[in-house]
Amino acid sequence: MKNAIGVEIPEYIEGLGKLEPFQGVWKSIIEDEVPSTNISRTLKAKKPHVSKLCKNLEEAIKRCKPFDGMTVTCHHHLRGGDGVLMQAIKILDEMGIKDITLASSSLTSAHDGLVPYVEKGMITRIFTSGIRGALGDAISVGKLKYPAIIHSHGGRVRDFLTGRIKPDLSVLAASAADEEGNATGAHGPSAFGSMGYADIDARYSRNVIIVTDNLVEYPCVPCTVRQHFIDYVVKVDSIGDATKIASGTTRITNSPMDLRIARIAATVIEHSGLFKNGMSFQVGAGGASLAVAKFLREDMKRKNIIGSFMIGGVTSYGVDMLNEGLFHSIFDVQSFDAAVSTSVLNNPNHIEISCDQYANPNNCGSMTNKLDVVVLGALEVDVDFNVNVITGSSGEIRGASGGHSDTASGANLTVVVCPAFRGRLPIVKDRVHTVVTPGESVDVIVTERGVCVNPAKPNLAAKLKEAGVQVVDIRDLKEEVEKMTGVPAEKQLGDQIVGLVEYRDGTIIDVIYNVKNLS
Repeated sequence: MKNAIGVEIPEYIEGLGKLEPFQGVWKSIIEDEVPSTNISRTLKAKKPHVSKLCKNLEEAIKRCKPFDGMTVTCHHHLRGGDGVLMQAIKILDEMGIKDITLASSSLTSAHDGLVPYVEKGMITRIFTSGIRGALGDAISVGKLKYPAIIHSHGGRVRDFLTGRIKPDLSVLAASAADEEGNATGAHGPSAFGSMGYADIDARYSRNVIIVTDNLVEYPCVPCTVRQHFIDYVVKVDSIGDATKIASGTTRITNSPMDLRIARIAATVIEHSGLFKNGMSFQVGAGGASLAVAKFLREDMKRKNIIGSFMIGGVTSYGVDMLNEGLFHSIFDVQSFDAAVSTSVLNNPNHIEISCDQYANPNNCGSMTNKLDVVVLGALEVDVDFNVNVITGSSGEIRGASGGHSDTASGANLTVVVCPAFRGRLPIVKDRVHTVVTPGESVDVIVTERGVCVNPAKPNLAAKLKEAGVQVVDIRDLKEEVEKMTGVPAEKQLGDQIVGLVEYRDGTIIDVIYNVKNLS
C-alpha cells in the first residue's frame, strides 16, 4: 500500500505487526478524539519503611525479575557520555535474558557496544528517535532481527500512551537522587540539565530503577522524577561523562559558509511577519541551526524585540538570551550543554518540561503547537520540501528524527537550513532518500545560494522578495548545483527492510532498506 507521499508501505511486518500508512500531517490526529486506547499505569505498592536502595545495579535488575522478550528503556540526556545503558544490557546478557526490545529515547556513539548484542540476537527490536555510529551501520546492513522503528520525540510519548511501546524495565540515570528515587539532572558532579525524556519512562514502566553517582539527603530538590514511580535506587561510581553532552551537532558552527546560511535565515525570520514582541522560538541541533540564534540575538537587540519563550534542546547561548531579557522564559526538555544545568537549578524562568508537554501530538497542551518559528537542519532536502535527517549519502542510518517533525508540524514558520552541497554531493534532490519531515510542514529552505519558499506560501515569498532576500525556485537551485557537482550514482540497496520511519502520529512515512556495500 502507498502512503500520502507515494512510499510503498508493507501492511504487516513480522515482529512488529500491522502498519498504518502516513496520510498527511494532521490527518490522523483528530481534535478532541485520540484514535486509540490509552494504557493504564502499572499498579505497585511498597510496605512502609522498606529501603529502595540496592547495593549495585545487578541486584536492582534481579529484583525486577527480568524475562525473555522484555522491553528495556532509558533516556539519552547524557548523549555521547552515557554510561548507564551499556551496564544494564551487560547485566541482562550475563543473566541470559534474550529477545529484548530496546526503547531508548535516542542512541549515540556511546552505545556502539550494543552491536555484539544485536548480532547474537539478545536485542531483536529497537524503538528510538536516533541511531548513530557503529550501531547505525550494523542495522543498515541488516544485523537487527526486526526493522528498527525511528520515531519522533513526541511520537515516543504517543507510543507509550497507546501501548505500542510497553516498558518492562526503565533504567534512568540521574545526576542527583535520594533514597526514595526523587531525581534530577540539575546538580551534582555529572549534572546534565533537564530530565524531560525520562518522565514518561518513570510513569509507565513496570519497573523503574534510578541510577546516580550522587546520592543526596532526602528529599532531593528539585525533583524531576518523583519517588512514587520509582522501585529501586542504585548508587554507582559514575553515570557517565557530562562533558560529552555537547557534540559537533550541538555547538554553534565556526564555518564561514554555515554562518552565512545562518545570517540569511535570521533575515528570513526578521521579514517573515513573525519577528515581533511575544514571538516564540526554537532552534534544532546542528551547528548552522544553532548559529541562527546568534544572529537573531543581535537583531532582537537592534529592534528592541522581546520574545515570549524559547523551547526545545537548550544551549548556554539560549540561557544567555534568557538572562539578557530577550525572552521571558525557556521551556527545557533537553539540555545540549552541561553548563545549562545551573540555569535549570537556579532560574525560575528556566522551566523543565516533560517530553509529553513538549511534543506529544495527542495531548491538549503541546508546546510545539505554540511555536512561532523553528529553525531545523537537514542531511538532504528535495524539490517537494521533504527533509531527511536519518540516512546518509550511502543510505546508512546515521542521524536522528528527534523533534524535527514535531516542531515543523506546529510552528507558524519552519525554516530548514543546509548547504546547497557537501563535498561533491548535492543536498537538494528530486527525492530525499528517507523522508522524516514531510514537505507540507516546511515553509522555507535556506542555503548559501538562495532561499527556497514552499509554493504553498506565496505571501511569504512576496514579503521576502520585497525585503531583498534572494528567493529562488528549488528546482532551479537543484539544477544549478548539479551542474557543478554532477548527479550522484544511485545508492546500492538491497530488498531487506531494516528500518521504518514512524511519523509523530504513529503512521509510517518511509521505509529504510539495507545497504549492500557500506564503506
